[in-house]
Amino acid sequence: MNGRRGLTTTAAACAVAAALVLLAATRSWQDLVTAQPAPLPPMTEHRTGTDIAPWLPALAVVALAGAGALFATRAAARLVVGVLLVLAGLGTAVASLVTLDDHVKVAWPLLATLGGLIVLAAGVVTIRAGRSWPGMSARYERPTQRKATVSQHDLWDALDRGEDPTEGDRHE
Repeated sequence: MNGRRGLTTTAAACAVAAALVLLAATRSWQDLVTAQPAPLPPMTEHRTGTDIAPWLPALAVVALAGAGALFATRAAARLVVGVLLVLAGLGTAVASLVTLDDHVKVAWPLLATLGGLIVLAAGVVTIRAGRSWPGMSARYERPTQRKATVSQHDLWDALDRGEDPTEGDRHE
């Protein structure tokens, strides 16, 4: 998982897994049926994964942001992103599995758990191989050294000698 291909694959897997957790968290995980007095029908309340485990969408958003941060960071900062992805993935998997009981539909929590495990795996891969991945190009970063300021008098003297005072600026 070295090079740009490893970075792209890991970030894409993390983003898809985060979207999977967001999708699963918004679906109905539990149907609560409440009996009513005789002429009224029973009342059914649909509870989503967000109702049962409100931190799931937040963890998914952290994972989604982490997927984007993989491209924007380098070296030690990418290691921190990897640790955050591991924590978000682990939190998602645990939160999804804790909600399982007799009254919860199994499919959506397991799908959220799968997404959490994929985010966790992306974090582990980032920790192990992230230092070998390329960073963003430095082409658009601000230059670290400022140009030496040249006085107006020096510019006129260069013109008097027949020199082009802007010649050093052409390559930039």
